[in-house]
Amino acid sequence: MRARRARRNSILLAGGICLLVSTGCGSGSGSSSTVSGTSGSSTGGSGTTPTPVNNIQPVQVGVGPTGVDVNQLLTSVTVCLPGTNTCQTISNILVDTGSSGLRLLATSVTLTLPRVSDSSGNPLGNCAAFANNNYAWGPVATADIQIAGETASSVPIQLIGASNFPAVPAACDTGGTATTAALLGAEGILGVGIFRQDCGSACVSAGAQLPSIYFSCPSSGCVAAAVAVQKQIQNPVWLFPQDNNGVLISLPALSENGGQFVSGSLIFGIGTQSNNMLTGAQVYTTDTNGNFTVTFNGVNHSDSFVDSGSNGIFFLSARELGIPTCFDHTSFYCPPSTVNASAIATGANGASNTIAFTIANADQLFATGNNAFNDLGGPTAGGFDLGLPFFYGRAVYVAIEGQSTTTGPGPYWAF
Repeated sequence: MRARRARRNSILLAGGICLLVSTGCGSGSGSSSTVSGTSGSSTGGSGTTPTPVNNIQPVQVGVGPTGVDVNQLLTSVTVCLPGTNTCQTISNILVDTGSSGLRLLATSVTLTLPRVSDSSGNPLGNCAAFANNNYAWGPVATADIQIAGETASSVPIQLIGASNFPAVPAACDTGGTATTAALLGAEGILGVGIFRQDCGSACVSAGAQLPSIYFSCPSSGCVAAAVAVQKQIQNPVWLFPQDNNGVLISLPALSENGGQFVSGSLIFGIGTQSNNMLTGAQVYTTDTNGNFTVTFNGVNHSDSFVDSGSNGIFFLSARELGIPTCFDHTSFYCPPSTVNASAIATGANGASNTIAFTIANADQLFATGNNAFNDLGGPTAGGFDLGLPFFYGRAVYVAIEGQSTTTGPGPYWAF
């Protein structure tokens, strides 16, 4: 969720998780008793084909837990005490291809999940930074995660805003917290992006370049710490025994004024079952930061990405098309009439194709009372953020780093 979210009845705030660092995210690998999974495999077997399971998770765009957020792609997730049948299903979880890992509001979790400690036995904390200078702070815990018929065991997750955990350190406190559904727009975030972990090798070694993402929390206070990839927040998909090489998100097309409620599917695996074959889609491989290039009006944006956690298509236009922002909702564009535009997407593999999109007047869209829009957009500081409007009416594939697929290993986007 690397951009922003919006509400019809308030000043629209940036609210996207931004955990990518200059050396890349999720570039580590390996397994231990903390993290179970099948590295580099798309089936999880050793020369055998597993029995197919239900790999389709329903998703929907509607009013959400706040009743005012728009273009929020939500689903439910079941978490269990590791190795047990003691479980809890939590709804209104944001499906986010722009981050990796499961993050749950601590107030939504009734289970007492075991906490993760660092190598010195101190509690381990995680800081998720947001694009509007808000943050999510909380302990790392472990849970078995069940989605559709898929299960990932003993997965490190984040519990946002846990009350029985040390206070947020200064290095994480960037402004305001996102510790309630009203602030987050969801009860949690399911990060199903192209990386295995939320940080990877950049957080493994101590030094001047260590990002403020993981913290060791002794009684004297929390300090930034290096953390092995096995203890980092994990994308649960790559830890499934099968269908673990990526996801496919399928949403129906929308009319110009959008809709109140939209149903779709989050399908696990790419080319692993008959319902997730990569047909009719172009593969765009990424750089080490998960980005590819979008060329718009002659300008190359090499730091572009596909993000279901962003509720609009975000790009700069003042210089390129002169689309004005809204007077009240300055996070969005309000052109006098709908703008039909196109750009060229180019992957690190050289694959290139034209993508078409439209930008309508956000004030007029919000006035419809609908919650799902395929033509909502706004400005951003850089890059080209193909948010949820880009997903309507097309199949979007997300291949996870290091995982094998029929068209080569991830990471890549395909659409």
